[in-house]
Amino acid sequence: MNVILFDGNRRNYLLPLTYTRPVADIRIGILTIREKWEHYLGKTSTITEHYLSGKFPVKIASANILINSSVCPDEDMVKKIKELKTGEALIAEHTLMAVALPKHKAEAFKESDTDCYVKYSYTAKFLQVNNLWDIFQKNAEAIEADFKLLTKGRKSAKISSTNTLVNPENIFLEEGAKMEASVINASSGPVYLAKDAEVMEGSLIRGPFALCEHSTLKMGAKIYGATTVGPHSKVGGEVNNSVIFGYSNKAHDGFLGNAVIGEWCNLGADSNNSNLKNNYAEVKLWNYAENTFVSTGSQFCGLIMADHSKCGINTMFNTGTVVGVSCNIFGAGFPRNFVPSFSWGGATGFMNYSLDKALETAKLVMERRHIELTKEDIKIFEHILQLTKK
Repeated sequence: MNVILFDGNRRNYLLPLTYTRPVADIRIGILTIREKWEHYLGKTSTITEHYLSGKFPVKIASANILINSSVCPDEDMVKKIKELKTGEALIAEHTLMAVALPKHKAEAFKESDTDCYVKYSYTAKFLQVNNLWDIFQKNAEAIEADFKLLTKGRKSAKISSTNTLVNPENIFLEEGAKMEASVINASSGPVYLAKDAEVMEGSLIRGPFALCEHSTLKMGAKIYGATTVGPHSKVGGEVNNSVIFGYSNKAHDGFLGNAVIGEWCNLGADSNNSNLKNNYAEVKLWNYAENTFVSTGSQFCGLIMADHSKCGINTMFNTGTVVGVSCNIFGAGFPRNFVPSFSWGGATGFMNYSLDKALETAKLVMERRHIELTKEDIKIFEHILQLTKK
């Protein structure tokens, strides 16, 4: 079975995070959506925006299963998808979940062209990422599902006796994970430490929580679930119900709550975001698809920050702030709650962050992790700059 994950009509609702990645590479729970599907079905490729296709190419075979990237899999769903024959589709209400197509139809695939398919309804409950706030709001459910997936039939590595554990059967350490002199309460959700992750002394963790490969919780960190710290990240201070995709740092004190942070981001010491308005009203968030602020339907929503953005020490983010790609924010006061990509400045105003300077910084940051800024990465930067110029 050749499996292709397609972006789908929710892609624009997940900007600015999807400026730099297909929907499939959003992290929710312990794994990215792609990693979840590959756990069940093996290697995948992606139908995504043309400017991303150089870095994320699609592989089309004579027979293909195309799957909606905004949908997270489970055993029942995978079973039904495997049963699809050519020309058959799995539909849940108005969502095309999966369709089996020959090569020529896969090459011309459009999500809206469903009239020619034999349709089967999927009526079971499933997890779907439709909006930016779903990533943290549904993170508890996703961590629970991934924890079961990754630990089924396995035994945790030994946990040091220096730790205080509550509900230890719900705590799992991969080989190479380290945790000393910390308090871990897994009664409200599982706690998962991936390979070579480290929890330093004095950390306080309440599940559900996932610390991915080669990531570190700094000394005295206070973590409330449902929180995910992606691979190769450092986190300190207080974090509540947030998802950090990877290669990003919030290494010092400060509060991050009901937030999503992309890759290659850095939050300066004592930076904070508000996650609740003073009048307790529903939070509105900038929506790229609608080109306006839309209600999240929730009182709690903090910071959404796209890849390669940074903020200086003591930066304050207001409730429901969206920061685009490759921004540099600093100075006293609250910056506005929508910061377009390639912005440089703060509360007193912004200027354009030149592409050359943005690429120079990105190259330096990635080299520290022994990762190359490729020609494809540079093309993506250039295209995002043109897309977001207005």
